[in-house]
Amino acid sequence: MNVKVEELMTKSVVTAEPHQSVEHVRNMLENNSISAVPVVDSDGHPVGIVSSTDLAHELKPNTPISHVMTEKVYTVPQYDDTSIAARIMRNHSIHRVVVTHEQTVVGMLSAFDLLKLVESHRYVAKNAPTPSKRKGSKLK
Repeated sequence: MNVKVEELMTKSVVTAEPHQSVEHVRNMLENNSISAVPVVDSDGHPVGIVSSTDLAHELKPNTPISHVMTEKVYTVPQYDDTSIAARIMRNHSIHRVVVTHEQTVVGMLSAFDLLKLVESHRYVAKNAPTPSKRKGSKLK
């Protein structure tokens, strides 16, 4: 499986800026039918991420999103294999990674995007090893 992140990622990424309000970002999520947005600085570099779960709490509508965002952003370059992105998601128990090109946000890749590989049969699980028929084999 040599599928690159850029082949599966969502390219039209909606982003937020740290100074934007909780109410503004909630509206962005709702109006775009998405569940998370990367928070970027003025150069488009990721500085955080906000998901609908982060906004589910009682928050004042005018609270800056920088007070709510998760500052640890897991990123993957767009030219990496999807297996790298899958490993990051699994190892850190997250549902999405921010896709970058030269440290600028260019996409998002979710666990649901990775399921497209299985659905389209582009990924096939390997069979378990078969036991050896030689005498003294350790596999049984």
